[in-house]
Amino acid sequence: MGIEGSFGGSGDEAVESTPRASSAACSSTVDETMLLLRSDDLDSRLQAAKNIRRLTKTSQRYRRHFCGAVEPLAEMLLCDSAEANEAALAALLNLAVKDETNKINIIQTGALKPIIRFLQSDNSTLQEHAAAALITLSASPTNKPIISASGAIPHLVDILSQGGSQAKFDSVMALYNLSTHPDNVSLILQSKPIPPLISLLKSCKKSSKTVEKCTALIESLVSFDEGRMVLTSEQGGILAVVEALEGGSLQSREHAVGALLTMCRSDRSKYREPILKEGVIPGLLELTVLGTAKCQSNAQTLLRLLRDSPCPRSDLQADTLENIVCNIISRIDGDEQNAKQMLSDMVRVSMEQSLRHLQQRALVCTPTPTPTSTPTGSEVPSK
Repeated sequence: MGIEGSFGGSGDEAVESTPRASSAACSSTVDETMLLLRSDDLDSRLQAAKNIRRLTKTSQRYRRHFCGAVEPLAEMLLCDSAEANEAALAALLNLAVKDETNKINIIQTGALKPIIRFLQSDNSTLQEHAAAALITLSASPTNKPIISASGAIPHLVDILSQGGSQAKFDSVMALYNLSTHPDNVSLILQSKPIPPLISLLKSCKKSSKTVEKCTALIESLVSFDEGRMVLTSEQGGILAVVEALEGGSLQSREHAVGALLTMCRSDRSKYREPILKEGVIPGLLELTVLGTAKCQSNAQTLLRLLRDSPCPRSDLQADTLENIVCNIISRIDGDEQNAKQMLSDMVRVSMEQSLRHLQQRALVCTPTPTPTSTPTGSEVPSK
């Protein structure tokens, strides 16, 4: 599926579906709001959109009852009023949360075209609302190919370079949702997203959700030769992935290892040196014992590919970097405790080799504050 989101009303109390909210009261509220929404008076329609946004923030019951509001709200997106556009867009987003039928209906009513236009708006709030709406709409498997075919992807990539911090965050999430449809990965790559993704990796806190989704996107993009070439040629590109491997969340580190492994498997002779020179070995060794199960396996495989040649145990010499790597790899499956004890030796021996890596890192800009990040699961926080 994908990540979803909802908007809360500004200063409004959330209305939750509880046993105390009777069906009669719910129906009455819906009827009154729908009358306002179908009014010829724009102010009445604006108030109705705000009511729907508030009522559907956390209530699945109201999302179902307001399914008939999708079309008139979509029509409000065409109004020559930024306030009406924002209110309608926020209401549509909340209607779509955890409701597949509403997600599909929103697209089918023609709302996608104005949403994409809002992505290009100079109004930062409207731009953020549009990007956030696409997070939820792109969580639907049915909508993914429709959204990508509509031309939304280039505008989402543009926001990665030129948008505000929240819009950038939302665009990364929307692109991630779209990338889970295999046919969309090549379309995303055509819009040249890797340079702005690398910029985000450099500027965001490594443990953030933004970095997690950036590394996930990069892992998908380097499955194509063009993606691998762009990442390698981008100044600090591989280094940014290595830093995510070292300091990111467990999921970020898993995606970073996966990206580097994909590159090395595709052409070991071409990508081995660019990866090695960024000081990746200590981080990989740590992940062989501390990462997720998938990450441990991929880290071990990548370490083997980064070696010059296999090393038999009898030839081990503790004073060389490569032999320590070989030793850890030879023991990793059968003697985990010994492998952990050798990590400190690995870091010490690799210090000289990693000097250039450390110097480059010192030039990286201080991380900027990360927008409100998405909690684990299928929802993003209300605004």
